[in-house]
Amino acid sequence: MAIEITPLTKADIAGSIECIQKAFADDPYFLWLFDQTKFNVKRNTVSLTGHYLHGLHTAAPVFVAREVPSAADSTEKAAVAVDEVECASSSSSSSSASVTAAATSPESTILGISSWYAPHPPGNPEPWSHWVQEWILSIRQLVNIIRFGGRGGLNVKRYKTWKARQAEAQAKVWTDPRGYYFCNVVAVDDRARGKGVGRKLIEAVTRRADEEGMPCYLESSKLEPNVAIYRKMGFELVDEITCEEGGEQCTLYAMIRQPQTKA
Repeated sequence: MAIEITPLTKADIAGSIECIQKAFADDPYFLWLFDQTKFNVKRNTVSLTGHYLHGLHTAAPVFVAREVPSAADSTEKAAVAVDEVECASSSSSSSSASVTAAATSPESTILGISSWYAPHPPGNPEPWSHWVQEWILSIRQLVNIIRFGGRGGLNVKRYKTWKARQAEAQAKVWTDPRGYYFCNVVAVDDRARGKGVGRKLIEAVTRRADEEGMPCYLESSKLEPNVAIYRKMGFELVDEITCEEGGEQCTLYAMIRQPQTKA
């Protein structure tokens, strides 16, 4: 099977969310932020769906890694389809057509996702279309709160603590007035670990950033092995964001990658 990196589509959202939920099941930030006894997978899925619909409508740089049939796989499947149709020649023509279509239709599985925010200079107003999408997202989230009777285990106090610490860190390390490509989520399915999928997902945006001469920013919830991996892609550790509430704390590692040009 081959792996390709493509922009997120609406059809990719369900598979992408499943990938995120699996990848973050043991994530320190997730475990700190959500009450695991109250965590509602369905509520989380609906919430993330709203966020990714928002991303699609605002042209956010979000990419997925998908497993697609290689040329050899496609040839093999086509051969199998022909054999199946010949063996079923006594069946109705509609049945044969159905077998052929099913055997030769393209298949893909989401193996990873990288979700980013595009650079935006501080103080510059957002386009009106983005404001509209923000309102739509807010309404969706309000409906979800009513529908599910709460926030699905999200610890709101801890969320606010994190946002406050994050804002303090970014005010300190974000020195480029043009803004940063902000990597919000990177998730890779266990089946694709060690195959360079995460790197490809990151590079889908860092290449664009290099072309535009823009810096990139991310926050990793794991010191090991993540920070070393991101360093190999040009990121440098610039701050540690420690969030503490209720006697428990979570540390996020803020990293910045300056634009690079090929020699």
